[in-house]
Amino acid sequence: MDGGAVLKRGRRPRRPSPAPTIAQPVLPPHAPPDVLALPQPDWLYQELTVKGDGDALWSFRQAAAGAGHVPWVHDYDALEERWLSLMLTQPGRTISLQGVKIVAREVKEAFRDEHEEACAWVGRSKAVPLDLHQLVPVPWEVLKLGPDAPGALRWLWQNWGTTWPLRKVERFSCPDGAWRVGFFSADWTPWPAIATCRLSWPTLSFDVRVRYGTD
Repeated sequence: MDGGAVLKRGRRPRRPSPAPTIAQPVLPPHAPPDVLALPQPDWLYQELTVKGDGDALWSFRQAAAGAGHVPWVHDYDALEERWLSLMLTQPGRTISLQGVKIVAREVKEAFRDEHEEACAWVGRSKAVPLDLHQLVPVPWEVLKLGPDAPGALRWLWQNWGTTWPLRKVERFSCPDGAWRVGFFSADWTPWPAIATCRLSWPTLSFDVRVRYGTD
């Protein structure tokens, strides 16, 4: 699953590149021209600090925590065909056609098993302290399109501000009356999702900062 909840005390996180995940196929997106969705996402490390009334802050924290996964509907056979096509067109390929078919099938089965296991935790797990799908759920009619369909990418861009779930979400210790998390987001800051939070919790303040280095 994407992200993870780790409590750190007294230090700012380092900025490693987020590890690849099988929870979303690594395939070129069919992004509309008005949507920022790079073929290889630029993962930006950021920190969000939320301050305000204790009851409202608790309400937000409960609403924000989730499984860190989006339950997309996938056509697994179509994905297998796409992975097969990508592998067959790799320069300098040395594996046979039969070997490529076996690898594509194994990748499909591994991806299907992990995706469906992660989907089972959506709505049940609170392991990830900041889950965009929990805060601004992707509607069923969009989930059916799949994560790299133009309509899905446009919805994510307009409602989240990023076309992937957040990665490596970490919660940090803060003084009373404040809550802080670090996370990686793909290509951009999730401003639309934060704007939705500001409307839903008007007594809280939301401050986001991009961290380009380590200290």
